[in-house]
Amino acid sequence: MDHSLSTVRAAVEVSTMNNSARNNSAMNNTDITLVDNPSHERFELLAGDELVGILGYRDEDEILGYGAEAGDVVAYMHTVVKEEYGGQGMAAVLVQFSMDCARERDWSVRPVCTYVQRYLGEHPEYLDLLVED
Repeated sequence: MDHSLSTVRAAVEVSTMNNSARNNSAMNNTDITLVDNPSHERFELLAGDELVGILGYRDEDEILGYGAEAGDVVAYMHTVVKEEYGGQGMAAVLVQFSMDCARERDWSVRPVCTYVQRYLGEHPEYLDLLVED
């Protein structure tokens, strides 16, 4: 299956939220869906039907909108979560999903986004995916 051109959906339990965030959360009782949208070169986090977060990426070797293939270097450019969903671990869930997709797709990752860089500093299990310059 060519994952670079298909949409990958995964319902996840947001286990990264702490109890206080869970009690004050805009995410209470909301289904979370993670999607790769290669035509927009971004991973998307949806709460129900609402787009609440994105992680933009760019295949460093290809034309925009065509998707990355196995072995490609993919730059993770920026991570954005709507303000009302901030502080609930949503960005971390999005980065984890994107790194798992990179591993599954045999991508090398260049973490341009400072949030992704900080996440990787706390999650050494993904360091083998980083591009070697």
